Amino acid sequence: MGKYLKRIGTFFTMLLMLTALWSMTAMAATDTDRNAFYVQVPADWESPCVWAWDSDGNNAFEAWPGEEMEADPENEGWYYIWLPSFANHVIVNANDGSVQTEEQILDSNAAWMTVKAADTVEVTYEKQTSGEAPAYTEKFTVHAKVDESWENPCLWAWSAPDGTNAFEAWPGKAMKAGEDGWYTAKAPVFVNSVIINGNEGSVQTEDISIDPAEVWITVEADGTYDFSYTDPDKAEVADITVHVSAPADWESPCLWAWSAPDGTNAFASWPGEALEEEENGWLQKTVPGWINSVIVNGNEGGVQTTDISVESGKDIWIIVNGSEDYTVSYEEPKLAAETEADTAAEEVTEAETAEESEAVEKAKEKSSPAGPIAAVVIVAVAGA
Repeated sequence: MGKYLKRIGTFFTMLLMLTALWSMTAMAATDTDRNAFYVQVPADWESPCVWAWDSDGNNAFEAWPGEEMEADPENEGWYYIWLPSFANHVIVNANDGSVQTEEQILDSNAAWMTVKAADTVEVTYEKQTSGEAPAYTEKFTVHAKVDESWENPCLWAWSAPDGTNAFEAWPGKAMKAGEDGWYTAKAPVFVNSVIINGNEGSVQTEDISIDPAEVWITVEADGTYDFSYTDPDKAEVADITVHVSAPADWESPCLWAWSAPDGTNAFASWPGEALEEEENGWLQKTVPGWINSVIVNGNEGGVQTTDISVESGKDIWIIVNGSEDYTVSYEEPKLAAETEADTAAEEVTEAETAEESEAVEKAKEKSSPAGPIAAVVIVAVAGA
């Protein structure tokens, strides 16, 4: 009987382990579940991108304008992107984010969207394309800063030693110019070797062996290079502290912060991170020093300021009176309560000074004679 019970216990232990393993697998599948989202855009919308998030503010991508879509070779005029299934709020944009649709809330992002104009969008969940979307491949971003003599830089990427290429033909994928001097392109995670080239492939680096992770490559005119897995422009900037005074009816105030125009967010999802109380009446949050834009919000993001442009690398003090009524300082100003206290103290001091002056005057009056001093005349009378 004891052996039988022991076997039963062993069986249930294994069953629990298998159940836990199945649950972990199911959760992982949910986290990585994706749908192919198709879009048609006007002819003058170049390089269409998708910005996507869910109702809780969790973003599908790190920075605006989101992920660039790819043209479907089997369906002319259609672009596709594999979106995480949770992201059912989307904005389609193009031309470096300068044109965009309004927010579209989808029943499912396994959808087909036709954009006739920025304000004219049609969505259907009935298949509009033939065949299946190309298989999803996870990608990472390659950043390159090249000498000014290198025009139209491109990325060539492959897997060594088997030689599987990421792109169809040399010189590879054209890199997109950013306002910060960096060019970017994406490569599938199976690659471990890249070449940065320019001038239609006539100038290039040597083969660069890398890990399949976001990388920044700086290239000199002669093709020599250096690379880093952290942004060189941001790694040198120390963290800063944002101090905030928010309206009393803004519950649980939060800070949202990012870098413009590249759109790199400091936090993973809206409304950002909660501001923490300081001892002197301020709220505060430490953020990366490279941010240059912030939004203060409250009531779970229900109330907020407009975008506030700030200087990078400096501690900031923001007094918020309303969504468009705020002041920004780089030295700590006095809060309204402190100013009122100072004013009250000054009034008390002035009152005390006035009372003291009055008391002095009264003292002077008491120490002075009541009337004019009479002259005493001594008359000598001579006797007869």
